[in-house]
Amino acid sequence: MLFFSLFAGASSAKAEAALNVNADGAILVDGETGKVLYEKNADTVLGIASMTKMMTEYLLLESVKKGKVKWDQEYTPSDLVYKISQRTDLSNVPLRPDDKYKIRELYEAMAIYSANAATIAIAEKIGGSETNFVKMMNDKAKKLGLKDYKFVNSTGLNNRDYNGQQPQGTGAEDENVMSSRAVAKLAFHLINDFPEVLKTASTPKKTFREGTTDQIKMDNWNWMLPSLTYGYEGMDGLKTGTTDFAGYCFTGTASRDGKRFITVVQNAKDASGQGGYKARFDETRKMMDYAFSNYTKEEVLPKHYQVKGHKTIPVVKGKSDQVKVYTKSAINMVILNGEKKEYKPVLVLDKNKVNKKGELTAPIKKGEKIGTVTIQPKNGEKVSFLTEEGQKKVQVDLIAAQDVEKANWFVLMMSGIGGFFGDVWHGISKTVKGWF
Repeated sequence: MLFFSLFAGASSAKAEAALNVNADGAILVDGETGKVLYEKNADTVLGIASMTKMMTEYLLLESVKKGKVKWDQEYTPSDLVYKISQRTDLSNVPLRPDDKYKIRELYEAMAIYSANAATIAIAEKIGGSETNFVKMMNDKAKKLGLKDYKFVNSTGLNNRDYNGQQPQGTGAEDENVMSSRAVAKLAFHLINDFPEVLKTASTPKKTFREGTTDQIKMDNWNWMLPSLTYGYEGMDGLKTGTTDFAGYCFTGTASRDGKRFITVVQNAKDASGQGGYKARFDETRKMMDYAFSNYTKEEVLPKHYQVKGHKTIPVVKGKSDQVKVYTKSAINMVILNGEKKEYKPVLVLDKNKVNKKGELTAPIKKGEKIGTVTIQPKNGEKVSFLTEEGQKKVQVDLIAAQDVEKANWFVLMMSGIGGFFGDVWHGISKTVKGWF
């Protein structure tokens, strides 16, 4: 199929004019298609701190789905995991070296409380060692099409916190880094490939090992969950991150009225230039408010839409010399309020289906794919999507609306004869005209 880009840069310009996000890097995207609605230094590589854990979550959920790991499997802490778990200066739940822990409770500690030792435990369980797991993280990032990233551990801690026991092949001062676009792309894959992650990520509080001497109250670090300090309607994920290197970071996602958005802020600051927990949530709120107030999900093209000037396609060797075509389904997309009329359909015929004259060859079956229809804004400005898969969500099949049977041999022969004599007559006519 021929490839066409979509264009709509005016949306980005309006967003930049309306927003002033105080962060070193930021991005706002549609959670369903990955359409980028706003960005600031989105390709600058910055620290990500515990937003790293989204990749660990992805690999765990993938392993569970493939049956490589089970939720009720048990894990006995390694020496490193035990030592890290006892550090109260890091986000942790206490783990004993002589106890066993189910994968599910380690996952909940990681996703809700950003527990670092629990995260390393999961990495060891899946990869055999955190060193192997880090390789899996980088390999998966490449497979997901991420750019501008580097994973050196499973947690987002600075490697110095490992006290010399960091993953092999990484330096003592190494940090996990990504661009805002790459973080958003990871989050996009996580919530679309494994939407169940939001059930855990949206848990405001839970008690780890309740009823034991090791019980600890886990308050979700995402204080924008509706019942928490900076509660925001529809917020149900996803991951915070804070270190001296990365600053205050947050990947948020919220859903309302059939719309979902994903935001990322890296090293967020307040108006005075100071970082803080409130700053990352305030800057996230700016983007979320803008998105929910200014964007709507619209049916831009209806099902069975016929493109003007291309309602039929010529057919050769058929009982009919043309076939009616229309879109198989509707095209829905998040667009700025009131801009539905600013888009136009773009038809692309499958070059393997038509000849050089743009004709189809019979027989043709009703419902047969003839090409695709996508939409593009009339102003011709560019819009970007996080993934090709997301972009294809605003592209639909163009199909035949009816059968066209192949003509029988006699009709084809007579047509050929008519064509032959037509060509002869055309040649004679040109010659005679040349005499005069």
